[in-house]
Amino acid sequence: MDSELLGILEQLERDKGINKEILIQAVESAVASAAKKIWTVDKEEDITVTLDRKTGKLTAFAGGQEIRSSEFGRIAAQTAKQVVIQKIREAEKDVVFTEYHARIGQIISGAVYRFDRGNIIVDLGKTEAFIPKSEQSNKEEFKQGDRIRAYVMDVKREARGPQIILSRINPNFVKRLFELEVPEIYEGIVEVKAIARDAGERTKIAVYSKDEKVDCVGACVGMRGARVKNIVSELQGEKIDIVRYATDMKEYIQAALSPAEISQIQLNHLDKKANIIVAEDQLSLAIGKYGQNVRLASRLIGWELNIFSASQWLDSQTKQQKKEEKESQSEAANSLDQLAGVGEKLKVALIENGYDSLEKIINASNEDLTQIKGLGVVKAEKIKEEAKKLLGKE
Repeated sequence: MDSELLGILEQLERDKGINKEILIQAVESAVASAAKKIWTVDKEEDITVTLDRKTGKLTAFAGGQEIRSSEFGRIAAQTAKQVVIQKIREAEKDVVFTEYHARIGQIISGAVYRFDRGNIIVDLGKTEAFIPKSEQSNKEEFKQGDRIRAYVMDVKREARGPQIILSRINPNFVKRLFELEVPEIYEGIVEVKAIARDAGERTKIAVYSKDEKVDCVGACVGMRGARVKNIVSELQGEKIDIVRYATDMKEYIQAALSPAEISQIQLNHLDKKANIIVAEDQLSLAIGKYGQNVRLASRLIGWELNIFSASQWLDSQTKQQKKEEKESQSEAANSLDQLAGVGEKLKVALIENGYDSLEKIINASNEDLTQIKGLGVVKAEKIKEEAKKLLGKE
Protein backbone atom coordinates (compact mmCIF):
# COMPACT_ATOMS: atom_id res chain seq x y z
CA MET A 1 0.00 0.00 0.00
CA ASP A 2 2.89 2.36 0.86
CA SER A 3 4.46 2.63 -2.60
CA GLU A 4 1.01 2.39 -4.20
CA LEU A 5 -0.11 5.52 -2.32
CA LEU A 6 2.85 7.53 -3.60
CA GLY A 7 2.10 6.35 -7.12
CA ILE A 8 -1.54 7.48 -6.83
CA LEU A 9 -0.50 10.89 -5.50
CA GLU A 10 2.02 11.34 -8.31
CA GLN A 11 -0.59 10.40 -10.91
CA LEU A 12 -3.05 12.89 -9.35
CA GLU A 13 -0.41 15.58 -9.67
CA ARG A 14 0.06 14.77 -13.36
CA ASP A 15 -3.60 14.30 -14.31
CA LYS A 16 -5.36 16.87 -12.14
CA GLY A 17 -2.61 19.44 -11.68
CA ILE A 18 -2.66 19.19 -7.85
CA ASN A 19 0.71 19.74 -6.19
CA LYS A 20 1.90 16.43 -4.69
CA GLU A 21 3.12 18.13 -1.49
CA ILE A 22 -0.38 19.54 -0.89
CA LEU A 23 -1.80 16.01 -1.31
CA ILE A 24 0.76 14.55 1.12
CA GLN A 25 -0.04 17.16 3.76
CA ALA A 26 -3.78 16.49 3.31
CA VAL A 27 -3.24 12.73 3.80
CA GLU A 28 -1.05 13.29 6.91
CA SER A 29 -3.62 15.63 8.48
CA ALA A 30 -6.57 13.35 7.75
CA VAL A 31 -4.86 10.19 9.03
CA ALA A 32 -3.82 12.00 12.24
CA SER A 33 -7.41 13.15 12.78
CA ALA A 34 -8.73 9.60 12.25
CA ALA A 35 -6.11 8.14 14.62
CA LYS A 36 -7.16 10.47 17.44
CA LYS A 37 -10.61 8.86 17.43
CA ILE A 38 -9.30 5.40 18.36
CA TRP A 39 -6.23 6.18 20.44
CA THR A 40 -6.25 7.70 23.91
CA VAL A 41 -3.24 9.95 24.53
CA ASP A 42 -2.36 12.58 27.08
CA LYS A 43 -4.32 15.84 26.65
CA GLU A 44 -1.05 17.73 26.35
CA GLU A 45 0.03 15.62 23.41
CA ASP A 46 -1.01 15.77 19.77
CA ILE A 47 -0.91 12.92 17.33
CA THR A 48 1.11 13.70 14.23
CA VAL A 49 1.48 11.59 11.13
CA THR A 50 4.27 11.75 8.56
CA LEU A 51 4.43 10.19 5.12
CA ASP A 52 7.86 9.19 3.93
CA ARG A 53 8.40 10.93 0.56
CA LYS A 54 10.58 8.07 -0.72
CA THR A 55 8.88 4.90 0.55
CA GLY A 56 5.30 6.15 1.05
CA LYS A 57 5.19 4.73 4.58
CA LEU A 58 2.85 6.45 7.07
CA THR A 59 4.07 6.74 10.67
CA ALA A 60 2.17 8.13 13.69
CA PHE A 61 3.76 9.94 16.66
CA ALA A 62 2.50 11.14 20.05
CA GLY A 63 4.78 13.22 22.27
CA GLY A 64 7.68 12.49 19.94
CA GLN A 65 7.23 8.71 20.33
CA GLU A 66 6.09 6.47 17.51
CA ILE A 67 2.78 4.76 18.13
CA ARG A 68 2.56 1.23 16.93
CA SER A 69 -0.85 -0.32 16.49
CA SER A 70 -2.26 -3.21 14.51
CA GLU A 71 -5.21 -1.02 13.51
CA PHE A 72 -3.10 1.88 12.22
CA GLY A 73 -2.48 0.32 8.82
CA ARG A 74 -6.20 -0.19 8.20
CA ILE A 75 -7.08 3.36 9.37
CA ALA A 76 -4.31 4.90 7.28
CA ALA A 77 -5.39 3.02 4.15
CA GLN A 78 -9.08 3.94 4.49
CA THR A 79 -8.39 7.57 5.33
CA ALA A 80 -5.84 8.03 2.55
CA LYS A 81 -8.38 6.61 0.08
CA GLN A 82 -11.05 9.06 1.25
CA VAL A 83 -8.64 11.99 0.95
CA VAL A 84 -7.64 10.96 -2.57
CA ILE A 85 -11.30 10.66 -3.65
CA GLN A 86 -12.12 14.04 -2.08
CA LYS A 87 -9.16 15.73 -3.77
CA ILE A 88 -10.12 14.22 -7.12
CA ARG A 89 -13.63 15.64 -6.75
CA GLU A 90 -12.29 19.04 -5.74
CA ALA A 91 -9.85 19.04 -8.65
CA GLU A 92 -12.60 18.13 -11.10
CA LYS A 93 -14.75 20.97 -9.73
CA ASP A 94 -11.82 23.36 -10.12
CA VAL A 95 -11.23 22.23 -13.69
CA VAL A 96 -14.91 22.80 -14.55
CA PHE A 97 -14.95 26.17 -12.80
CA THR A 98 -11.77 27.35 -14.56
CA GLU A 99 -12.97 26.15 -17.96
CA TYR A 100 -16.40 27.78 -17.82
CA HIS A 101 -15.32 30.89 -15.95
CA ALA A 102 -13.06 31.61 -18.93
CA ARG A 103 -16.14 31.31 -21.16
CA ILE A 104 -18.21 34.01 -19.47
CA GLY A 105 -19.55 36.22 -22.24
CA GLN A 106 -19.52 33.41 -24.80
CA ILE A 107 -22.17 31.08 -26.21
CA ILE A 108 -22.20 27.41 -25.22
CA SER A 109 -24.49 24.60 -26.31
CA GLY A 110 -25.96 21.61 -24.55
CA ALA A 111 -29.11 19.56 -24.24
CA VAL A 112 -32.21 20.31 -22.21
CA TYR A 113 -31.93 17.81 -19.37
CA ARG A 114 -34.88 18.69 -17.16
CA PHE A 115 -37.01 21.53 -15.80
CA ASP A 116 -36.83 22.65 -12.19
CA ARG A 117 -39.29 25.26 -10.87
CA GLY A 118 -39.23 27.13 -14.16
CA ASN A 119 -35.46 26.87 -14.59
CA ILE A 120 -34.05 24.95 -17.56
CA ILE A 121 -31.28 22.53 -16.54
CA VAL A 122 -28.82 22.10 -19.41
CA ASP A 123 -26.53 19.08 -19.79
CA LEU A 124 -23.11 20.29 -21.02
CA GLY A 125 -21.49 16.86 -20.94
CA LYS A 126 -18.90 17.42 -18.21
CA THR A 127 -21.33 19.26 -15.97
CA GLU A 128 -24.72 20.94 -15.83
CA ALA A 129 -25.73 24.59 -16.21
CA PHE A 130 -29.07 26.29 -15.78
CA ILE A 131 -31.11 29.05 -17.39
CA PRO A 132 -33.11 30.86 -14.69
CA LYS A 133 -36.73 31.61 -15.53
CA SER A 134 -35.84 35.34 -15.48
CA GLU A 135 -33.32 34.74 -18.30
CA GLN A 136 -35.76 32.94 -20.61
CA SER A 137 -37.96 34.43 -23.31
CA ASN A 138 -41.65 33.71 -22.77
CA LYS A 139 -41.97 33.40 -26.55
CA GLU A 140 -39.65 30.37 -26.70
CA GLU A 141 -40.48 26.76 -25.92
CA PHE A 142 -38.14 23.84 -25.29
CA LYS A 143 -38.70 20.23 -24.36
CA GLN A 144 -36.49 17.60 -22.78
CA GLY A 145 -33.71 16.46 -25.12
CA ASP A 146 -33.72 19.60 -27.30
CA ARG A 147 -30.35 21.06 -28.28
CA ILE A 148 -30.04 24.56 -26.85
CA ARG A 149 -27.56 27.42 -27.08
CA ALA A 150 -27.24 30.14 -24.48
CA TYR A 151 -25.02 33.00 -23.31
CA VAL A 152 -22.78 32.38 -20.27
CA MET A 153 -23.65 35.15 -17.80
CA ASP A 154 -21.77 34.03 -14.71
CA VAL A 155 -20.00 31.09 -13.05
CA LYS A 156 -20.09 30.85 -9.26
CA ARG A 157 -17.92 28.64 -7.08
CA GLU A 158 -20.10 26.74 -4.59
CA ALA A 159 -19.56 23.76 -2.27
CA ARG A 160 -21.66 21.42 -4.41
CA GLY A 161 -19.75 22.47 -7.52
CA PRO A 162 -19.60 25.36 -9.97
CA GLN A 163 -22.96 27.02 -10.76
CA ILE A 164 -23.04 28.01 -14.43
CA ILE A 165 -25.73 30.61 -15.12
CA LEU A 166 -26.94 30.98 -18.71
CA SER A 167 -29.19 33.45 -20.50
CA ARG A 168 -31.31 33.47 -23.65
CA ILE A 169 -32.54 37.07 -23.26
CA ASN A 170 -29.29 38.98 -22.74
CA PRO A 171 -28.68 41.43 -25.65
CA ASN A 172 -25.12 40.11 -25.91
CA PHE A 173 -26.55 36.70 -26.82
CA VAL A 174 -27.73 38.21 -30.11
CA LYS A 175 -24.40 40.00 -30.54
CA ARG A 176 -22.51 36.72 -30.16
CA LEU A 177 -24.86 34.99 -32.61
CA PHE A 178 -23.98 37.65 -35.20
CA GLU A 179 -20.27 37.06 -34.53
CA LEU A 180 -20.79 33.35 -35.23
CA GLU A 181 -22.83 33.94 -38.39
CA VAL A 182 -21.02 36.97 -39.85
CA PRO A 183 -17.29 36.44 -40.51
CA GLU A 184 -16.80 40.19 -41.06
CA ILE A 185 -17.84 40.85 -37.44
CA TYR A 186 -15.65 38.06 -36.09
CA GLU A 187 -12.69 39.38 -38.08
CA GLY A 188 -13.27 42.96 -36.87
CA ILE A 189 -14.07 44.46 -40.29
CA VAL A 190 -17.67 45.15 -39.22
CA GLU A 191 -18.21 46.43 -35.69
CA VAL A 192 -21.34 46.13 -33.55
CA LYS A 193 -21.77 49.62 -32.11
CA ALA A 194 -24.90 49.11 -30.01
CA ILE A 195 -27.74 46.69 -29.42
CA ALA A 196 -31.21 47.05 -27.90
CA ARG A 197 -33.53 44.13 -27.36
CA ASP A 198 -37.04 43.15 -26.31
CA ALA A 199 -36.40 39.41 -25.99
CA GLY A 200 -38.81 37.33 -28.03
CA GLU A 201 -40.16 40.38 -29.86
CA ARG A 202 -37.56 42.53 -31.60
CA THR A 203 -33.88 43.47 -31.56
CA LYS A 204 -32.21 46.52 -33.08
CA ILE A 205 -28.48 46.18 -33.74
CA ALA A 206 -26.32 49.08 -34.98
CA VAL A 207 -23.35 48.10 -37.14
CA TYR A 208 -20.47 49.99 -38.73
CA SER A 209 -17.96 49.01 -41.41
CA LYS A 210 -14.28 49.92 -41.03
CA ASP A 211 -13.75 49.11 -44.70
CA GLU A 212 -15.48 51.29 -47.30
CA LYS A 213 -15.70 48.32 -49.65
CA VAL A 214 -17.72 46.27 -47.15
CA ASP A 215 -21.42 47.05 -46.68
CA CYS A 216 -22.02 46.44 -42.97
CA VAL A 217 -25.79 45.90 -43.31
CA GLY A 218 -25.40 43.64 -46.35
CA ALA A 219 -22.75 41.57 -44.57
CA CYS A 220 -25.10 40.99 -41.61
CA VAL A 221 -28.09 40.16 -43.79
CA GLY A 222 -26.12 37.74 -45.97
CA MET A 223 -26.90 36.36 -49.41
CA ARG A 224 -30.69 36.32 -49.78
CA GLY A 225 -30.93 37.01 -46.04
CA ALA A 226 -29.35 33.66 -45.10
CA ARG A 227 -27.25 34.94 -42.21
CA VAL A 228 -29.93 36.91 -40.42
CA LYS A 229 -32.48 34.14 -41.09
CA ASN A 230 -30.28 31.69 -39.17
CA ILE A 231 -30.23 34.04 -36.19
CA VAL A 232 -34.00 34.64 -36.36
CA SER A 233 -34.47 30.86 -36.45
CA GLU A 234 -32.23 30.42 -33.38
CA LEU A 235 -34.34 33.05 -31.57
CA GLN A 236 -37.55 31.27 -32.64
CA GLY A 237 -38.91 34.09 -34.79
CA GLU A 238 -37.69 37.22 -32.99
CA LYS A 239 -37.58 40.15 -35.45
CA ILE A 240 -34.20 41.81 -36.06
CA ASP A 241 -33.60 45.33 -37.40
CA ILE A 242 -30.05 45.89 -38.67
CA VAL A 243 -29.28 49.63 -38.37
CA ARG A 244 -26.44 51.39 -40.14
CA TYR A 245 -24.49 53.36 -37.51
CA ALA A 246 -23.70 57.01 -38.33
CA THR A 247 -21.78 59.74 -36.49
CA ASP A 248 -24.36 62.25 -37.76
CA MET A 249 -27.09 62.00 -35.12
CA LYS A 250 -29.96 62.90 -37.46
CA GLU A 251 -28.87 60.23 -39.92
CA TYR A 252 -28.49 57.70 -37.08
CA ILE A 253 -31.96 58.47 -35.71
CA GLN A 254 -33.50 58.13 -39.17
CA ALA A 255 -31.87 54.69 -39.56
CA ALA A 256 -32.88 53.58 -36.05
CA LEU A 257 -36.55 54.48 -36.62
CA SER A 258 -36.68 52.84 -40.05
CA PRO A 259 -38.91 52.01 -41.89
CA ALA A 260 -40.76 55.16 -40.74
CA GLU A 261 -40.04 58.28 -42.80
CA ILE A 262 -39.08 61.38 -40.80
CA SER A 263 -40.03 64.92 -41.85
CA GLN A 264 -37.98 66.88 -39.33
CA ILE A 265 -35.63 66.31 -36.39
CA GLN A 266 -34.78 68.85 -33.68
CA LEU A 267 -31.76 67.93 -31.53
CA ASN A 268 -30.93 68.93 -27.98
CA HIS A 269 -27.32 67.75 -27.63
CA LEU A 270 -26.99 69.00 -24.05
CA ASP A 271 -29.85 66.87 -22.68
CA LYS A 272 -29.52 64.15 -25.36
CA LYS A 273 -33.12 64.61 -26.47
CA ALA A 274 -34.63 64.75 -29.94
CA ASN A 275 -38.05 65.90 -31.16
CA ILE A 276 -39.03 63.99 -34.28
CA ILE A 277 -41.84 65.17 -36.56
CA VAL A 278 -43.43 62.72 -38.99
CA ALA A 279 -46.37 62.79 -41.37
CA GLU A 280 -49.73 61.62 -39.99
CA ASP A 281 -49.55 58.30 -41.84
CA GLN A 282 -46.05 57.62 -40.47
CA LEU A 283 -46.85 58.19 -36.78
CA SER A 284 -47.93 54.66 -35.82
CA LEU A 285 -45.05 53.20 -37.84
CA ALA A 286 -42.47 55.40 -36.07
CA ILE A 287 -43.86 54.66 -32.60
CA GLY A 288 -44.41 50.94 -33.26
CA LYS A 289 -46.68 48.46 -31.53
CA TYR A 290 -46.98 49.41 -27.85
CA GLY A 291 -44.22 52.00 -28.46
CA GLN A 292 -41.65 49.30 -29.20
CA ASN A 293 -40.01 50.89 -32.26
CA VAL A 294 -39.26 54.24 -30.65
CA ARG A 295 -38.38 52.62 -27.31
CA LEU A 296 -35.76 50.32 -28.87
CA ALA A 297 -34.43 53.13 -31.09
CA SER A 298 -34.05 55.33 -28.01
CA ARG A 299 -32.14 52.62 -26.13
CA LEU A 300 -29.99 51.88 -29.17
CA ILE A 301 -28.93 55.50 -29.62
CA GLY A 302 -28.88 56.49 -25.94
CA TRP A 303 -31.10 59.53 -26.52
CA GLU A 304 -34.66 60.36 -25.47
CA LEU A 305 -36.75 60.38 -28.66
CA ASN A 306 -40.12 62.15 -28.72
CA ILE A 307 -42.33 61.45 -31.75
CA PHE A 308 -44.92 63.96 -33.01
CA SER A 309 -47.22 64.07 -36.02
CA ALA A 310 -47.23 67.41 -37.87
CA SER A 311 -50.51 68.44 -36.20
CA GLN A 312 -49.34 67.32 -32.74
CA TRP A 313 -46.15 69.32 -33.17
CA LEU A 314 -48.10 72.43 -34.18
CA ASP A 315 -50.39 72.05 -31.16
CA SER A 316 -47.44 71.58 -28.80
CA GLN A 317 -45.70 74.65 -30.21
CA THR A 318 -48.88 76.74 -29.85
CA LYS A 319 -49.30 75.57 -26.26
CA GLN A 320 -45.65 76.31 -25.54
CA GLN A 321 -45.98 79.78 -27.03
CA LYS A 322 -49.06 80.53 -24.93
CA LYS A 323 -47.30 79.24 -21.86
CA GLU A 324 -44.29 81.46 -22.50
CA GLU A 325 -46.55 84.48 -23.09
CA LYS A 326 -48.39 83.76 -19.87
CA GLU A 327 -45.11 83.43 -17.98
CA SER A 328 -43.92 86.67 -19.58
CA GLN A 329 -47.07 88.44 -18.51
CA SER A 330 -46.73 87.00 -15.05
CA GLU A 331 -43.15 88.27 -14.83
CA ALA A 332 -44.28 91.68 -16.05
CA ALA A 333 -47.06 91.75 -13.52
CA ASN A 334 -44.60 90.89 -10.81
CA SER A 335 -42.36 93.79 -11.80
CA LEU A 336 -45.33 96.24 -11.75
CA ASP A 337 -46.36 94.82 -8.36
CA GLN A 338 -43.74 97.10 -6.83
CA LEU A 339 -45.69 100.23 -7.81
CA ALA A 340 -47.64 101.64 -4.87
CA GLY A 341 -51.25 102.58 -5.58
CA VAL A 342 -51.56 100.52 -8.78
CA GLY A 343 -54.47 98.13 -8.58
CA GLU A 344 -54.90 94.84 -10.44
CA LYS A 345 -57.10 96.34 -13.19
CA LEU A 346 -54.66 99.16 -13.91
CA LYS A 347 -51.74 96.73 -13.85
CA VAL A 348 -53.41 94.55 -16.49
CA ALA A 349 -54.28 97.66 -18.56
CA LEU A 350 -50.64 98.83 -18.46
CA ILE A 351 -49.37 95.39 -19.61
CA GLU A 352 -51.96 95.13 -22.38
CA ASN A 353 -50.81 98.51 -23.70
CA GLY A 354 -47.20 97.43 -23.77
CA TYR A 355 -46.02 98.98 -20.47
CA ASP A 356 -44.87 95.68 -18.94
CA SER A 357 -41.78 97.02 -17.17
CA LEU A 358 -40.84 99.94 -14.95
CA GLU A 359 -38.35 101.09 -17.61
CA LYS A 360 -41.09 101.39 -20.26
CA ILE A 361 -43.31 103.38 -17.91
CA ILE A 362 -40.50 105.88 -17.19
CA ASN A 363 -39.80 106.37 -20.88
CA ALA A 364 -43.47 106.88 -21.77
CA SER A 365 -44.91 110.38 -22.08
CA ASN A 366 -47.78 111.52 -19.87
CA GLU A 367 -49.87 111.91 -23.00
CA ASP A 368 -49.33 108.25 -23.95
CA LEU A 369 -50.06 106.99 -20.46
CA THR A 370 -53.30 108.96 -20.20
CA GLN A 371 -54.60 107.09 -23.25
CA ILE A 372 -55.10 104.17 -20.87
CA LYS A 373 -58.63 104.08 -19.48
CA GLY A 374 -58.77 105.20 -15.84
CA LEU A 375 -55.34 106.85 -15.84
CA GLY A 376 -55.30 110.66 -15.55
CA VAL A 377 -52.38 113.08 -15.83
CA VAL A 378 -51.77 113.32 -12.09
CA LYS A 379 -51.94 109.55 -11.61
CA ALA A 380 -49.64 109.01 -14.60
CA GLU A 381 -47.10 111.45 -13.19
CA LYS A 382 -47.20 109.76 -9.78
CA ILE A 383 -46.68 106.31 -11.36
CA LYS A 384 -43.67 107.55 -13.34
CA GLU A 385 -42.12 109.15 -10.23
CA GLU A 386 -42.65 105.92 -8.29
CA ALA A 387 -41.05 103.87 -11.08
CA LYS A 388 -37.99 106.19 -11.09
CA LYS A 389 -37.56 105.77 -7.32
CA LEU A 390 -37.71 101.98 -7.60
CA LEU A 391 -35.07 101.94 -10.34
CA GLY A 392 -32.96 104.59 -8.59
CA LYS A 393 -33.18 107.02 -11.48
CA GLU A 394 -34.06 110.12 -9.56
